[in-house]
Parts: sequence; structure tokens; C-alpha cells
Amino acid sequence: MNTRSVQLKLGINGAFVTRRWEKPESMMRLTAETGYSVHEFCADVVDPFFMGPKSFLLEMAQEVKHYAQQYDIEICDIYTGVATHRFHGFSHSRPEPGERMKQWLADCWEICLAMGTDRWGGHVDAVPVEVMEEAAAYERAVRHIHQTWRELAVVAREKGMGAIYVEQMYIPSEVPWTMQQTEDLLIAVNREREGVPVYVTVDVGHMAGMCYGLTGEDLDYRAWLRRFAPWAEIIHLQQTTPNGSHHWPFTEAYNKRGHIRMEEVMEALEEGHRQAGNSPVSQVMAPVDHQFLILELVPGSTTNEETLLREMKESAEYLYQYIPREGMTLTV
Repeated sequence: MNTRSVQLKLGINGAFVTRRWEKPESMMRLTAETGYSVHEFCADVVDPFFMGPKSFLLEMAQEVKHYAQQYDIEICDIYTGVATHRFHGFSHSRPEPGERMKQWLADCWEICLAMGTDRWGGHVDAVPVEVMEEAAAYERAVRHIHQTWRELAVVAREKGMGAIYVEQMYIPSEVPWTMQQTEDLLIAVNREREGVPVYVTVDVGHMAGMCYGLTGEDLDYRAWLRRFAPWAEIIHLQQTTPNGSHHWPFTEAYNKRGHIRMEEVMEALEEGHRQAGNSPVSQVMAPVDHQFLILELVPGSTTNEETLLREMKESAEYLYQYIPREGMTLTV
């Protein structure tokens, strides 16, 4: 019987930086001081269109790389923050917003490479409600999203990138939002691909689609991990409730309020990897050989910095009970 290994490591998303710290040295030092050796950089901190000219952003990226090395931090990828969720990009009825978003991506990939990572992920599109009101129009929009990612995967390869991550969401305007849509996207984008692999990011707090009528396993983070863990180099962790994506820390207080159980996360993740060969996705791409479990803690505006850093540190101590500080190897 053939076996394979998956390397697992814990990290933190840089959303904690936004609106607070500006200096790359501070970002990397605080990552290390709160107990993390992997940092998923937040694009809101180096946004290609809002944060300044490309020359400044590339200089900042190189500074991040320098301090990451100094503090022994691995930059695993750059991930979108809040900004790009606000726009109708690929799905706008006019072509200009989609072309603008493609340019944002191309610029962000240059920042990735300057920072020392060839991975990028996130979400950059929302299907308009006017389109969703007609089933046929919505399906055309979904197919257009698939084709756009196929084309962008080629651009990413030409720039020197290694992979793209598309995050699963929980509302129909942000594709993919169901298990079937996610499987369809992975197959459509990666079948006979000429570009980089396009993986999914599973966020354990994004199973809140009941407000749009979802039921059953689409609302179960464990079911999502069992089905899609093999096709995700990034898993986003957050403590939350079933009907929301709160991005709480894994502290004693929030673990009592939330429903995410890390022992169940780990069991479902391992089961998903063991069953990878049974997935239709396995016909178009190989399962991942490494995986970062990234705490995506998004503090509220009124959370002071002392509290935030304490919650980050307590979360790390809690999560290291499940993923050792030095990482772990899963053999399946």
C-alpha cells in the first residue's frame, strides 16, 4: 500500500498588524514574541493600489524578508485582507473592474516574490445580486470565474509564482461557497492546466451559509476538512459560532463561547488526507505535501494592543497542544 507524508505547521495571519503597526521589524518581532514561527502576510498591509507606489511596496517587502530571516520567521504566503472583498471584480458587468483586479493580482505577486514567497491566496470577487437573481446568469458568472482563474494561473507561472489559493466562502456572491462549487472549481481550473496549481483554502469558520439556505454538511467544518484538506496548502483557524465568522482567538474564554474543537479539526484533516484518492479532484491534481494551519485572528477596533498580543500568545500555547511548535509529519 502506497503512503505519503504531509508536513504540518502552525502560523498566524498578519491581520493583527492592520491599522496598528507599520514597521516590518515590529511585525516580525511580535510574531516571534507571541510564539509563532510562520507568518501569513496580510495584503491590506501592502495593498498594491492603496499603500503607495510599487517601488515603495517592493522595498517594504524586502525589508519584511530581512526581518523575517532575523527573527527566524517563515513567510508562507501573502493573503488578501478585507479590501478586495469589497469589490465586484471578475463578475462585474463591465470589463474594467475585472481588468483592474487582474492588475492588482499581478502587482501583488511581484510583492510576494520580493518578500520571499511564491504563494498567494484569498478572495477578489463578488457576484452582483442582479446576476444572482437569474439562475442562468449566475451559472455563467461561475464559469467565467473558473476561466479567469485558469488564465491567471498562467500569468502567475510566468511571473515565477508556485501556487494560487482560492478561499471558500459562505455567501453565494463569493464563489465557491458550497462543497459542490468548491469541487467544481478545483476540477475546472486544474484540468489540463498550463499554469500553477490552484488550491482551495478551507476556513473552519466559513460554514455559516444557513442565512442563504444551506443545510447539512455544507455547514460542518469537519465535513469540509474531510473533503478538501488534501487540496489545501492553507487551513484557516478561528474560534467562532456556527452562524458567524467571528475570527476569535483560541483563549479559554473564547473556547467556551465557540464551537470549533481542535481535536475534531485534526481528526477530520487526517481522515481527509487518507481519503484523497477517492476524490474526483485527484484525477486532475496531486494532493498537497505540506500544510500550514494559520490562525486568522481579526481583532476588533476597540481591542487594545496589550489584550491582542496576550490573546495571540495564549492561542499559540493552546494550539501547540495539537500541532507541535516544530511542526509534525502526517503519514497517510
